[in-house]
Amino acid sequence: MTRMKVLGISGSPRRSHTTEGLVKTILDATGLETELTSLHGKKINGCICCLGCVEDNTCKVHDDYIPLMHKVLEADAIVVGAPNYFGRLNALTHAFLERFYCFRHDKDGHGGMKLSGKIGAIASVGGGGDWEMPGRGMAMYEIAGDDIKGFFEYNEIECMGVVAAQGAVACFSCGYGEVCSVSGVKRFFGQDAKISPEIIPCLDKQPEVINKAKLLGKALRERLEDRFEV
Repeated sequence: MTRMKVLGISGSPRRSHTTEGLVKTILDATGLETELTSLHGKKINGCICCLGCVEDNTCKVHDDYIPLMHKVLEADAIVVGAPNYFGRLNALTHAFLERFYCFRHDKDGHGGMKLSGKIGAIASVGGGGDWEMPGRGMAMYEIAGDDIKGFFEYNEIECMGVVAAQGAVACFSCGYGEVCSVSGVKRFFGQDAKISPEIIPCLDKQPEVINKAKLLGKALRERLEDRFEV
């Protein structure tokens, strides 16, 4: 039987929060061999366009991306999850995805890129939930997924879908969420909102999102089985 492996990347700098949980839910639903890696605590710089990867498709910037580069290349499918920071994909995940540039070179002219044809899925998280981000024309929790999808398309990764969840804005834990005039707690939950466990968003409170993540994981498996004619 063909061995299929799915790599999950949680791009949140915070460990064990909504992004990581959502990626894990998708992975578990595949029923395949999986590996979950968090970018928490990792040093990953953006692409510096040094072109050192042209000859062998191997990035020459030595940081924590290098072992991940090999994992991405070896996986049959990848699930990337990330939060929205300031109305954009967070910087850590953006830097990680920028480094996919090393897979794009075809110096011998044989056609195709190193990630072309891989299967992917996306977990998108935003503290503002379905609140629309000015200038983006989409809900806060959809923004990171939309940006990741762009990276997938650029690298010819077939995207099976995106599942979005609401995370907890940092204002819940900064210590001033109830009094700060620009607090996300006030903006998303009302000017008189009081911080309590009941209003802090978490994945467990979003059963419809969990169900969508499980369905996405199953769809990912079915696509892989079709690809490998299992």
